[in-house]
Parts: sequence; structure tokens; C-alpha cells
Amino acid sequence: MGKNHLFVQAVCKFLLGVVIVGLLLFLSSGSLYYWQGWLLMGILFIPMFCAGFVMMAKNPELLRKRLNAREGEKDQKTVVKLSGLLFIAAFVVAGLNWRFGWCVLPNWAVWVAAGLFLACYLLYAEVLRENTYLSRIIEVQENQKVIDTGLYGIVRHPMYMATTVLFLAMPLVLASPFSFLIMLLYLPLIAKRIKNEEKVLEEGLEGYKEYKQKVKYKVIPFIF
Repeated sequence: MGKNHLFVQAVCKFLLGVVIVGLLLFLSSGSLYYWQGWLLMGILFIPMFCAGFVMMAKNPELLRKRLNAREGEKDQKTVVKLSGLLFIAAFVVAGLNWRFGWCVLPNWAVWVAAGLFLACYLLYAEVLRENTYLSRIIEVQENQKVIDTGLYGIVRHPMYMATTVLFLAMPLVLASPFSFLIMLLYLPLIAKRIKNEEKVLEEGLEGYKEYKQKVKYKVIPFIF
């Protein structure tokens, strides 16, 4: 895949994401004055845009991997589909919650959640820097090695640690406790994905079993 084609693919997927999230939030809220929706789109897509340009310039192969979201395993396809449905439901419910004023979180809670979201975005960027083998599908890549330094010396799946907090912070940025309850359903899905991923890595990645003995926790230190 040439750089020009990769650039076009990345831009198209980015714009598609902006349009879909915008439609879900503002059609359900029935207003462009839903400022929490604009806040989420800003802290979600502006860093994503910047990160895409950095990867395009410094590591286009990593960007290509991140754009490749075609899962090969049936169980993981189901996890991806259910996760997508959760996001749609959470965004729509957040818009409806704002429109009808069911239970809107105070502004201070929204800003705290936004700060947490950005902090985890930085953590996510650090994970991408540490592990260039990361893709969006579960696989063992050619010449892949076990990464056991940095965040990977603390938990085995720091990417999932960052993304889980990101996903749980989103509904709070949108001021919707009901959407937060919906996104809690993501936890068993990510647990299932991790279980399957570790099985694949144990079978196909040399040294991963030893790494599991060295780093005991999967996502949260001293807890899980």
C-alpha cells in the first residue's frame, strides 16, 4: 500500500467517524447547542487527527495496522460488533438524556471526565510508541517479539487499560450516567477479547508464557 493511498484511506475513515459520531449525538439531542457533544468530539478527534499525521510521517506501517480492522476469528468479530452497538446506544441515549433532561451530570463532572479522557489518550499514545506490533486485530505478526518494558512491565495489556478508561469516560463527558451504565457492558466484552488474545499469543509468540509468569496482571495492577 503506497503512502498516498494510505493517506486517503486514513482521511476517509477519520471523516466518516466524525460524521457518524456527530449524527448520533446531535440528531438524538435535537440541537447543536449540546456543548458536551462538541466537547467529546473535540477531545476525541483532534488528538486522533494529530496522532494520525505523526504515524503517517514516522511509522506508516503502524498506521496501516491500526486501519486494518478485519478480525479473522468468529468470536472476535462478535465482540467488535457488540462493542459497536454499545457505542451507538450510549451516544444516542446521551443525546436523548440531554434533550429531555433526565439526569444530566454537573459541569464539573464533565470537565473532570474530559481531563481523565485526555490523560488516558496520552497513555494510549505511549503504548503505541512502546509496541509497534499493535494492530486492531488479534494476530501474531512476522518477527514479533514480546515487549516487557515500560507499561508492559506493569500490566500485560496497557492498551486495553487505556481504552477501557477512555470508553468509560466518554459517557461522563457527555453528561449521561445512563450511557455510562450502558458502557459498563463493555467490560465483559473486553475480558473475553483478552482471554482469546492471550490464547493466540501463547500458541504463536515465543516467550509469551514466560512473560505471563513475569507480569501477573492483565489490565489493572494488583486487581486484574
